[in-house]
Amino acid sequence: MHYRPLGRTATTVSALTLGTMTWGEQNTESQAFEQIRLAKDAGINTLDTAEMYPVPPSGQTYASTERIIGNYFKTFGDRADWVLASKVAGPGRMDHIRDGNPRLDRKNIVAALDASLERLNTDYLDLYQLHWPDRKANFFGPLGYTHHPDDESTPIEDTLEVLDELVKAGKIRHIGLSNETPWGTMRFLQLAEARGWPRVVSIQNPYNLLNRTFEVGLAEVALREGVGLLAYSPLAFGVLAGKYLGGARPAKGRLTLYERFQRYNKPQATHATEAYVKLAHEHGLDPAQMALAFVTQQPFVTSNIIGATTLEQLKSNLESASLTLSEELLAQIEAIHTAQPNPAP
Repeated sequence: MHYRPLGRTATTVSALTLGTMTWGEQNTESQAFEQIRLAKDAGINTLDTAEMYPVPPSGQTYASTERIIGNYFKTFGDRADWVLASKVAGPGRMDHIRDGNPRLDRKNIVAALDASLERLNTDYLDLYQLHWPDRKANFFGPLGYTHHPDDESTPIEDTLEVLDELVKAGKIRHIGLSNETPWGTMRFLQLAEARGWPRVVSIQNPYNLLNRTFEVGLAEVALREGVGLLAYSPLAFGVLAGKYLGGARPAKGRLTLYERFQRYNKPQATHATEAYVKLAHEHGLDPAQMALAFVTQQPFVTSNIIGATTLEQLKSNLESASLTLSEELLAQIEAIHTAQPNPAP
């Protein structure tokens, strides 16, 4: 396993991060424990979660994932071995989170963090991320930006000020963004420099062979500003493994269980997936491992967040860490991308 610096800090994270959003929904606590132990044995030192998890979110399962991780630390006592990351929810239609009005303001962030720390059985987070912006912008799919001049969002200054206080209090070591745009990222960096507030060290956005929109504006920011990508959905909800091709619907697949996830089901995405799967087979590679390796070896990626519902899947995903794609294969991937760019943003 390779390790990379988290932003411009002395903290190092494994090239692969263990994602947790299925724990408490598709995975039981005991299965989650098995995944953590397997990942640790493979050299992973980073766990990513969120107060909102598991996904799909609901009032019945809210925060179950953090509780599972907290129970793991109680059982195994190895909190100090991990770079632990969680997220605070922004505004949205979730009546079960803070009376249905989660915002990125002082009241909400303080309450969310304290609750997360209690559930996680720890007194600090290595990385605390804003799960999505507290303003209307083009994230969660849309490519184009539509301006809403009357949008009543929490000012970024207010958000960053309270995060500064929580860092100084020792509850947070580093802060990060998620589902953020180039403008938002640079605004956080600008304010941090001007006010002496903590600098964001990472940005957790989607990135995979079907959605490379991060490259358009954020890759340069990541590299020039030291705000590397924590890539989520590197397999596009399992689509890039090829298991849904030909209309297949494996019994325990996320797209089989939850009809709400249509982001990677578009005809153009299926067409591109067929091409990537075929290419992997031509090179004697597992399609999922090829897709993961592509993400991991991008220069702007700090860590690739992998998840699985079975140990067999996790073992296969972990093996991608030792795979380096050749220049020839990368050129062929680029040819497919040129023919069908970003079919599932």
